Amino acid sequence: MEPQTIYREKLTSAEAAVAAISSGSTLSMGMAIGEPPALLGALARRVDAGEVDDLRIYYFESKEHAQKTLLRYDLMDRVKPHCMFLTSIERELMDRGAREGRKVIYFVPNHFSQSVRVLSENVAIDTFLITVAPMDRQGYLSLGTNNDYASTIARRARRLLVEVNQNMPRVSGGDACLHISEVTALVENDLPLLEFTERQPKPEDEIIAQTIAELIPDRATIQLGIGTIPQSVCVHLSQHKDLGIHTELFSPGMVDLVEKGVVTNRYKTLHPLKSVFTFAMGNKRLYDFLHENPTVASHPVWYVNDPAIMAQNDTMVSVNSTVEIDLTGACNSEFLRGRQYSASGGQLDFVRGAYASRGGKSILACHSTAAGGEISRIVPRLNGPVTVPRTDVHYVVTEFGACNLKGLSAHQRALALIELAHPRFRADLHEAAEKELLL
Repeated sequence: MEPQTIYREKLTSAEAAVAAISSGSTLSMGMAIGEPPALLGALARRVDAGEVDDLRIYYFESKEHAQKTLLRYDLMDRVKPHCMFLTSIERELMDRGAREGRKVIYFVPNHFSQSVRVLSENVAIDTFLITVAPMDRQGYLSLGTNNDYASTIARRARRLLVEVNQNMPRVSGGDACLHISEVTALVENDLPLLEFTERQPKPEDEIIAQTIAELIPDRATIQLGIGTIPQSVCVHLSQHKDLGIHTELFSPGMVDLVEKGVVTNRYKTLHPLKSVFTFAMGNKRLYDFLHENPTVASHPVWYVNDPAIMAQNDTMVSVNSTVEIDLTGACNSEFLRGRQYSASGGQLDFVRGAYASRGGKSILACHSTAAGGEISRIVPRLNGPVTVPRTDVHYVVTEFGACNLKGLSAHQRALALIELAHPRFRADLHEAAEKELLL
């Protein structure tokens, strides 16, 4: 049967597409830009009407489409979000639930690279919902901005519901497309893709970014995380030459580097001439750049974030932000103010993969203080879980400099990290280090 014929047969309304979802179902959805607003809205209306109850939904990185539909607080008695990466949406739900003595978010700890296996082996997904790009003549629907766990779980779920959006870029790569024959039902909805305004960097961000840029050599392959520091790093890399990209997140700053000729991918030892990523998020300029661009390739997160895969790139350099660092070098990047704030994501994957690369470096950065300068981010002991163990941490950067912790004794590490702390906290940290017998 011709792909167009199959397409027409499976094309339906959002209400009809979600009608088969029953109470007690376990769902998963596309993350970030991959959230399908029409499908999520139709399902939320069924929950609202009392037609379906006790839904468990597994996902990473929610955005406003989920917030306005299945992640509404008034539905939390019937929808149980099993989130693997918290955003402000889950934090607000948790705060409101705490005030009312209710548990509303079920956090699932795991690394981003593990999400495919977790959702495949440990969770039986009934239905997967995702936004995709329009079908090509051969019957393939590109996953666009979101390969991540979607390319695998879409195929392993019993039911695959897709929302076709003309604004979703068509991106090629490994497992980057779904065939129309794999789809259970589809709807069309050409809503503009979500865009995000990047926060303006602080002076400390600029200082840290400059230091990091100096640590990155020409011809390196880079991974940059989320936040103002990685954003600023892109600006400070503008004079570099022949960089490559192998990254979890493809961001607008990377588009700038490509268009300036800084990123050529010419010297990558894995996927040369290609910028490799697993999900993208940003603005229309980014989405337009990705569309049918032969120099970019999306791959599943189990591949992109595999340390053994990324380490095949010589001079792999990862840059990520952390929340706090203890005097032995251990980092907490996910726990803040006594609660789970985000998650480990792919940070440890890239820390390990970059260091395993020939000539590679992993860099973890943070401001020296928080809360308007009242709290030191360099601490005697972490106030949350260990996201990156001390044995894995390589370079640490604050606005007061950088240090390479590899090869340093516990004594040397403590001294080096105290020098990266804000001067007003150094005496107290020195005293704490003596009490801990680090000095």
